[in-house]
Amino acid sequence: MLNTRYARSGMVCTVDHLASGAGVAMLERGGSAADAAIAANAVLAVTAPHMCGLGGDLFALVHDGPGAPAALNASGRAGSGADPDRLRAEGHEQMPHRGDIRSVPVPGCADGWLALHERYGRLTMAEVLAPAIEHALAGFPASPLMVPSLETVGPLHHDFAAARRTGDLIRRPGVARALEALAEGREGFYLGEFGEGLIALGGGEYTEDDLARDNADWVEPLRIRALGHDVWTAPPNSQGYLLLLALAIAEELDLPADPADPLWAHLLVEAARMAGHDRPDVLFEDCSVEAALASAAERRKMIGRDRRVTVRDLTSSGDTTYLCAVDGEGMGVSLIQSNASGFGSLIFEPNTGINLQNRGIGFSLKPGHPAEYGPGRRPPHTLVPALVTRTDGSLRSVVGTMGGDAQPQILLQIITRLLAHDQAPGQAIAAARWRLASGGTGFDTWLAPDHATVEVEEGAPWSGGLGERGHPVRTAPYGSSFGHAHLIDVLPSGILAGAADPRSIIGAAAGL
Repeated sequence: MLNTRYARSGMVCTVDHLASGAGVAMLERGGSAADAAIAANAVLAVTAPHMCGLGGDLFALVHDGPGAPAALNASGRAGSGADPDRLRAEGHEQMPHRGDIRSVPVPGCADGWLALHERYGRLTMAEVLAPAIEHALAGFPASPLMVPSLETVGPLHHDFAAARRTGDLIRRPGVARALEALAEGREGFYLGEFGEGLIALGGGEYTEDDLARDNADWVEPLRIRALGHDVWTAPPNSQGYLLLLALAIAEELDLPADPADPLWAHLLVEAARMAGHDRPDVLFEDCSVEAALASAAERRKMIGRDRRVTVRDLTSSGDTTYLCAVDGEGMGVSLIQSNASGFGSLIFEPNTGINLQNRGIGFSLKPGHPAEYGPGRRPPHTLVPALVTRTDGSLRSVVGTMGGDAQPQILLQIITRLLAHDQAPGQAIAAARWRLASGGTGFDTWLAPDHATVEVEEGAPWSGGLGERGHPVRTAPYGSSFGHAHLIDVLPSGILAGAADPRSIIGAAAGL
């Protein structure tokens, strides 16, 4: 089928063929799927700073035998100097979107790699990071996805100053040094050149103790049974529960057999809206979403087959990169890593040139809000890793996507195509999508859910039918704004079937 690749002994899917190649190289050397995922992510931290990097956060799911997968939350925390009163006094009603260090939690990515490697790695960390270090030192070609961002970012750091066209060579020697330091151990990164620069940039936002605190926690995953499978994701502060809740709502909506039917899109749009309309009040660090997940039937009753619901009448008590890897022994890794918005905060740590995330935009500035910006707190997160197992506990799929607030919506469509309509990975990944869009930052959909427009990719068959049902609809070009999703499916034969999103242009599903 379209864009589906098959392999017998292992597979890696990423947004960049250089990263996929690095991951497969680890598998060829006897490394695990975790080694492959770290190697691929490290290359992306060099070649795709517009989507991810050492200045961002990470979530992952790992399936290593029958039963529940392990879930890793490697999202960073606000520094000890976090002061919401100061921001409010300056007139801020929301966290600053870019250009403000206060929206930069301590990055969790490196801690995530170390935790994955300690528990599941087979190769040395130096071996796993070697391809990324080589690309950073020798240089890599500017990708067609990065180039549009360089006009803004180029003046902000000299690594990008000379790159203006696809294929222009970019070197990142400071990132190479940071990776070399990390290969020697955690302190070399967090308390070395990078950490010193971050503390200096913070001007009191961070202390050495903030950087000494490990940001990686193994946590209990969330699960729901839907479409004859168990679907797993990370718990809060991830918004992953929205995917599970939407699947639970949608499963009993009597979806049309043909995804081209506008009713199919309408019902999934409404399932996503019913799941997410109260997210600003429900999602915060360490919150319980069991009540929300248990409300699927109640929320489902509010959906009409012929008309869009106005959710303001209801009452109620996460740019990014995704990658996945499966090895020859059946270990599967679903890993998602992000700067939040594109190059993140547009602030670069000056010693290494690592661009810093702006994930702190997820905090609230409402006094007393459970997600209020404050010292040591993790912000609500858009990152949603997903993993599917069969009812016997065996691995079926690892899947995920970039896309900010739209991540659960995109995954809802892909998983439904895969499990309910038996589409091959390439067909499910390449198919046209819809997403709810606010016209703002991509992280503010649920601030006014009734004002969100259903953006539909060009070529999709649903626009007329959605409009007739009362949805505000806008057509948008097929491309990155609808995510870069990747999927590896373990067939009953044991063969791996995978697909990298064609929207990523240079993405690759590579196997052996």
